[in-house]
Amino acid sequence: MEFDGTEDRNGNPRFGIVRGLLVAGAATAAVLAFVNEPASVGGAQALASVILPEPQAAQPVFAFRWTPAMVEALLVEIDAAKGEGLDAAPYRAEPIRAELGRSGGSAQLDAMADAAALKLAQDYLLGRVSDRSGFDWHIERKDGDLNQLTIAMKQAVAAGQVRLWLRSLLPSDARYVALRDALAATPATDQAGRDRLMANMERWRWMPRDLGRDHIYVNVPSYTLDLVDDGKEVSTYTVVVGKPATPTPQMTMTASSVVVNPSWTVPASIIRSSNLKPGKRGYKFVAAGGGRYAVVQAPGPGNALGKIKIDMPNPHAIYLHDTPAKAYFEKTSRAYSHGCIRVKDIDQLAEEIVRLDNGKLADFERGLAGRSTTTVKLGTARPVWLVYFTADTGPDGRVVALEDPYNRDTRLIARLNGPTQLASR
Repeated sequence: MEFDGTEDRNGNPRFGIVRGLLVAGAATAAVLAFVNEPASVGGAQALASVILPEPQAAQPVFAFRWTPAMVEALLVEIDAAKGEGLDAAPYRAEPIRAELGRSGGSAQLDAMADAAALKLAQDYLLGRVSDRSGFDWHIERKDGDLNQLTIAMKQAVAAGQVRLWLRSLLPSDARYVALRDALAATPATDQAGRDRLMANMERWRWMPRDLGRDHIYVNVPSYTLDLVDDGKEVSTYTVVVGKPATPTPQMTMTASSVVVNPSWTVPASIIRSSNLKPGKRGYKFVAAGGGRYAVVQAPGPGNALGKIKIDMPNPHAIYLHDTPAKAYFEKTSRAYSHGCIRVKDIDQLAEEIVRLDNGKLADFERGLAGRSTTTVKLGTARPVWLVYFTADTGPDGRVVALEDPYNRDTRLIARLNGPTQLASR
């Protein structure tokens, strides 16, 4: 084939196709020149002088999805995972680093980086411990689909923003940030303190990222309830929570109504463990169909729910309620209930909730003044979060260590540091 500068039928130089091939590098140019002019060195030199671009114009295209720079960024984030309370070993940084040094880029490196990034993304977004049923955790997440996470990872790789994407998956709640800062400030010699912080950082990763602008937040180990409105904590109440034998489950529900002078339908678990007799303390047996009976306690001073119940429909029969046993509020450790949350000064809490909901307090006040059951339905149901954090922020924003009434931290740390596998694509 001769390269005589003639044009094809479209008016293009006949060496134009060769030029497109040669921009990949001088080695290709030399091969093509040798093939087309095997007997003429001068011809090859002339070809090169016409076809080869200036050296700085050559822009090699990286053949694999993970560039060396992106792999290095991933390795930096894997190391940073230790600051999030996560053992970095499962992400296998050293084999990735070795393959990067060996190949500079390969299909194998792509696969290794994909697996590490996806596992790190899952741990950041959802927590490392996936089976939480043993911790009585019933808060569901809808943002953890592995396919969607894989798609997001590939988009981040294509955009060269893998580390920024990974960091965006972590909790941004100020309480999580405070735990992370405390972990960084806790010396390696204080392993017990570090374990407590890491366990609670993991629990925050289990939590949804948005708790809502208006909600009720009950932390079992702190024995407190916070009322949050428009993103701000407006009041805090002392509470009694479930005893170790009947622990308060970690769950979310919505407060839908305030019930004044409530009756109490006794849960089957309490009926089995108690000697309840009709007529005593207002108990009566009510036909429930199919030959079964329910035990109901009428409203009154001795009612186990007290004067007020904040109703939160849920399968665990958990409420926020008053109690006639008010002496427990004065104790330091307050894990004494059958699982429900007893609230000190619940009449004030109920009034706040109704006022913040619609400002119409007449029905609520009428119920307080009488003895019959009065239900004040809320216009907007308020989310309620029952959680379990043994390290939390105090009023000054600093982290404080709390009790572990259900002895869960040790088991969680063991699970957190146990064997784990990289996710497959």
